[in-house]
Amino acid sequence: MAWLSGKVAVVSGAARGLGSAFAHALALEGANLVVFDIDAAIAETAEALASRGVEVCFSLADVSQRADCERVVAEAAKRFGGIDILVNNAGIWRQTPLDAPWERALADFDAIMNINFKGSMMMSRLCVAQMRKRGGGDIVNINTWSVLPSRSPSSAPPGMDVYYASKWALNGLTDLGAQWLKPDNIRVNALVLGPTDTAMMRRAYGPQEVSADVAARWLQPEQVARLLIDLLKDGRSGENIGVWPGYPVQLGERKRWDVKMRERADFTGQPLRVFGPPPWADAPEPIEHLVVRRE
Repeated sequence: MAWLSGKVAVVSGAARGLGSAFAHALALEGANLVVFDIDAAIAETAEALASRGVEVCFSLADVSQRADCERVVAEAAKRFGGIDILVNNAGIWRQTPLDAPWERALADFDAIMNINFKGSMMMSRLCVAQMRKRGGGDIVNINTWSVLPSRSPSSAPPGMDVYYASKWALNGLTDLGAQWLKPDNIRVNALVLGPTDTAMMRRAYGPQEVSADVAARWLQPEQVARLLIDLLKDGRSGENIGVWPGYPVQLGERKRWDVKMRERADFTGQPLRVFGPPPWADAPEPIEHLVVRRE
């Protein structure tokens, strides 16, 4: 019997790219799928998933819209009786130059934050209620490597402040969600990705063609999808799993749940003392950790 046989997974933004790869990886493990997207190609994706021998429910739905999120989760509960896994994959990118016209700036902010952050919040809240009925579950947020120390010079074009802000906001859902939901046996993690070969990544390059040499250095969606399965099998919670091109695509060692960690720039994995507000010029070598007290 497949490892996820009888489990139900919800994947947002599943028509193409990463979302489709996540859904196919879950189907290969035997999970029944609830997939949705604003792209009509979601119907073709659902048909391909069903050919793998799992049950599939698909919807044309916008993750930024409350009614659509409620409908997707209600359909999942009615069709399958609950939800075990949520992959908050849907996201958008657009340039947000600081000198953009005021109306455009506000419209861009609303669009990016509503899809990248609010949509993940709504789907998480709605799915948690279903996961509790099943005795637990997993929420995986898809984030970007800007929230971790860089391992290479940034290739981000200017004007990405709002996009990055939306991804930093996901840290709150990951970190505090993991702590809050631990008693419910619901794990919350994030896959924090470097450049990945998707349509959105290619659009970020503008009208110029992406060279084969550049594309060869990017992560492939199938690599990340395999890592998702490894993460679900591992059982950890509250972590940002960094995935960088040129480095092994793997989980790495677990971090202790009772220690609040800051990532070291030298990637030794050692915790840093929390020194309080800056300046820290006279701070000693950071060797201690801060224990997160739980009631």
